[in-house]
Amino acid sequence: MTRLRIRHAADVLGVSDDTVRRWIAAGELTSVDDASGRATIDGRELARLAQRRAPENADDDGSGIVRSARNHFVGLVTDVRSDAVMSQVRMQCGPFEVTSLISTEAVEELGLEPGVLATAVIKATNVIIEKKDMS
Repeated sequence: MTRLRIRHAADVLGVSDDTVRRWIAAGELTSVDDASGRATIDGRELARLAQRRAPENADDDGSGIVRSARNHFVGLVTDVRSDAVMSQVRMQCGPFEVTSLISTEAVEELGLEPGVLATAVIKATNVIIEKKDMS
């Protein structure tokens, strides 16, 4: 069973340590002290909470576009590097950086430049999942 410390749980959910502690105090999460006396949360319980708290319209980014790709992240363009044919576009989507290589023509048509709000839509046939040891 995976147990996460409060700081790790907060990082995973994108909230503060205090928010996780409030959820514990309110009975939304259960904590158990580890051998060192630090509060930990069961990973499965944290996953259930994340699903319960996810907005029902998580696939609606406000664009009015319906899409088959389920992985889309709204964020700010932070950098665009272009040559005559291709461009590298970096976006900050919450705590995550997304980088895409697209045509320079597409960058120009979309008006992509630092500070522009955009949506990164990801449809991948190859997704690598890594597991970090949280102990």
